[in-house]
Amino acid sequence: MTDPAVRTVTIEPSEERFQRLRAELGVTSFGLNAITLLPKQRGRIHRHLRQEEVYLVLEGELTLVVEGEEQVLGRWQAARVGPEPRRQLVNAGSEPVVLLALGGHGEHEGRDGRAYESWEEGGEGRPPQEVPLPADLP
Repeated sequence: MTDPAVRTVTIEPSEERFQRLRAELGVTSFGLNAITLLPKQRGRIHRHLRQEEVYLVLEGELTLVVEGEEQVLGRWQAARVGPEPRRQLVNAGSEPVVLLALGGHGEHEGRDGRAYESWEEGGEGRPPQEVPLPADLP
């Protein structure tokens, strides 16, 4: 792929807690980190002034502590935490936890996607809901 607008990264469990995906991918409109917590590791208790966060568990079992209340999230579960509440990410288990942390502030731009029925179709495209889904691969 030669388009500079497309970048890829690999997310893997690591001794490093943070993989700054925002920087690696060139994301400018929201925060994005991969976080690895080894067994019994926990992050700082923190909050944000404006940014809300979503945590998506990719591997393991995350204990998300919000204002002292624990919630356990398993693989493929996600949780949103608003800016003000204090939170802490904890791996109480015996296996590594790998998660994505996405953060942002401000209004959602809404649906600005444009869709095409084929690669040959030119023009501005149409709203995705107006374009039928392609046939599945044989």
